[in-house]
Amino acid sequence: MDVKLLSFPADCPPLSVIVAAKIAGITSPADSSLPSGSAPQFLFSTGLKLHGTSVLLRYIGRVANIPNFYGQNAYESSQIDEWLEYAPILSSGSAFESACSYVDKYLERCTFLVGHSLSVADVAVWSGLAGTGQRWESLRKSKKYPNLQRWFNSLLAEYFVDLDDVLTTYVGKRGGKSSGAKLKDQQGLSQRTISVSQDNSDKGKQGSRSTFEVDLPNAEFGKVRLRFAPEPSGYLHIGHSKAALLNQYFAQRYNGEVIIRFDDTNPAKESNEFVENLLKDIETLGIKYETVTYTSDYFPQLMEMAENLIRQGKAYIDDTPREQMQKERMEGIESKHRSNSPEENLRLWKEMILGTEKGLLCCLRGKLDMQDPNKSLRDPVYYRCNPIPHHRIGSKYKIYPTYDFCCPFVDSIEGITHALRSSEYHDRNAQYYRIQEDMGLRKVHIYEFSRLNLVYTLLSKRKLLWFVQNGKVDGWDDPRFPTVQGIVRRGLKIEALIQFILEQGASKNLNLMEWDKLWTINKKIIDPVCPRHTAVVEERRVLFTLDNGPEKPFVRVIPKHKKYEAAGEKSTTFTKGILIDQVDAQCIKVDEEITLMDWGNAIVKRIEKDQDGYVTQMSGILHLEGSVKTTKLKATWLPDINELVTLSLMEFDYLITKKKLDEGEDFLDALNPCTKKETVALGDSNMRNLKRGDILQLERKGYFRCDVPYVRPSKPIVLFAIPDGRQQACLK
Repeated sequence: MDVKLLSFPADCPPLSVIVAAKIAGITSPADSSLPSGSAPQFLFSTGLKLHGTSVLLRYIGRVANIPNFYGQNAYESSQIDEWLEYAPILSSGSAFESACSYVDKYLERCTFLVGHSLSVADVAVWSGLAGTGQRWESLRKSKKYPNLQRWFNSLLAEYFVDLDDVLTTYVGKRGGKSSGAKLKDQQGLSQRTISVSQDNSDKGKQGSRSTFEVDLPNAEFGKVRLRFAPEPSGYLHIGHSKAALLNQYFAQRYNGEVIIRFDDTNPAKESNEFVENLLKDIETLGIKYETVTYTSDYFPQLMEMAENLIRQGKAYIDDTPREQMQKERMEGIESKHRSNSPEENLRLWKEMILGTEKGLLCCLRGKLDMQDPNKSLRDPVYYRCNPIPHHRIGSKYKIYPTYDFCCPFVDSIEGITHALRSSEYHDRNAQYYRIQEDMGLRKVHIYEFSRLNLVYTLLSKRKLLWFVQNGKVDGWDDPRFPTVQGIVRRGLKIEALIQFILEQGASKNLNLMEWDKLWTINKKIIDPVCPRHTAVVEERRVLFTLDNGPEKPFVRVIPKHKKYEAAGEKSTTFTKGILIDQVDAQCIKVDEEITLMDWGNAIVKRIEKDQDGYVTQMSGILHLEGSVKTTKLKATWLPDINELVTLSLMEFDYLITKKKLDEGEDFLDALNPCTKKETVALGDSNMRNLKRGDILQLERKGYFRCDVPYVRPSKPIVLFAIPDGRQQACLK
């Protein structure tokens, strides 16, 4: 039974119904010829009708192929009903602000109004706000209701494609105060979107692209050239990903280009392994770049520039010990060598180039301004001696430029128009411009964005290296690491990472982000498509004998995902003896009726326990005519057969115990002593076909990624637990 027509009065379009239908993919003609004051109605292909905004929303919620759109249980559905009854208050002039205040406070600690995903409750309230046009927009601009603003903008960004036509067509018709286009402009959203590579077979991925609009200063369309310049001293982590994706965003927006440049000026920390894996991670993120360059390609020009600055009296050689130099810079004390002649400086410069005993004690400093309040301008170091061989060019050089010196030079030489840098470098911007000026080079515009910080997470490559070198993790791709390879190995889809980062936009505001938001986005991507399997924890598993069960085992083929045919099918064996989890057995009482998932009901007749209170075995009878709606427990189970596979279910925790380390606090004092937990389980035989990287759901246990597939019976399949954005619970 399909919706044939949506009818409503022209002066009162049911925005929430139109939005919900759009998101749910329900298409039908719209007729705005009903008399004023009439309730909106659906006309079905059978001739039947439904009337009323709330009724139509409930219908859409029930039929939509969107997980939990009308709640995942009776309680959530009832909560949604409450919000549907509440939403009309937003169109009541006198109660509008008090309603905004109520919803704002409600959203303090949650992302959605009901549960952990979009529902028709969100659609109803969001549409109520959008429908007021300028009145809501004025409040949004005032930032009086920050939680409500965050929630509203998040939905608008995530479902932009679906909402675009609705806003343009209908917002403003109630009073004519605004237009859809105006509202979108006021939200600061652009119709330009970031394109991300994605599997076209994936389903149910509303919001797979995110939007925002920020201008680059002095940018010309078609002439923007950007660079992503990682140091090859570690793997790409989630913080680097933000910089990489923002570079791609601006390049696409201005029809420009991005280059990859490896800032390889510190041979003590760098290696070809890191170069190779950074390129791999950049490809994983879907970054389209013009070319790959290396700062080391410019070493001859950089040395020539350094000599020119020495000759011009804009740089000098200093052998002041490092600690003393730092103290003098802090106090604004000039080095005793600052007034050395260019000739003397050139002599010592050659000592540095040769790596002599005297040269190894020296560094080249820029002669800027030792009295400047901005301490980055107090004669920064340009070159240091380092006799360690370089991973690309071997032992050719004994001296290497600092980032402060080479970055403004190479940016200008390579034709970079805009250098994107995180705001932690803000105080060094003046230094960057001053060095370019002293070099006589074209000015490159700096654009700042906020560094991405996450709770319980270290992003310093030096600190991450400590974990690798001390065996606290299994490598740079360890699932506890914030590296791209680590979080992908844990089960994060790159599409979720891209959406999460682009939702932050190019904001310059520093914030500490929760991982829950990222994993919630990930769940919305994997849940509609990942196959379902069954596992029972090995320890104290319980044999449940069904007295009237099948004398001979039989097999049925059932879908791996009831709502997604492309997930495939699995074979399920039905036997007289089945295995269930101890935790489920503990909840069951004698004569209780339970539901065995994908089979039917059973009545428990006998429960045996050991002296410690653990259930050892149970017996009962099948009651397949029983209603699943009447049972409290829906139990997962496995047949008691030899074909079951052994599973190693791995859960992971944060590496540190503090959300954020205090200034100067040693991360070693906040190490988490227990970051990994293994649970041995049995799994259905269909899991023999899993491949490394496959994502699945173990019913009632959560989402997992296959890290080690089936090899032989004596070797377990290793599955990594994927967080779902909620407080993690122990495996059942």
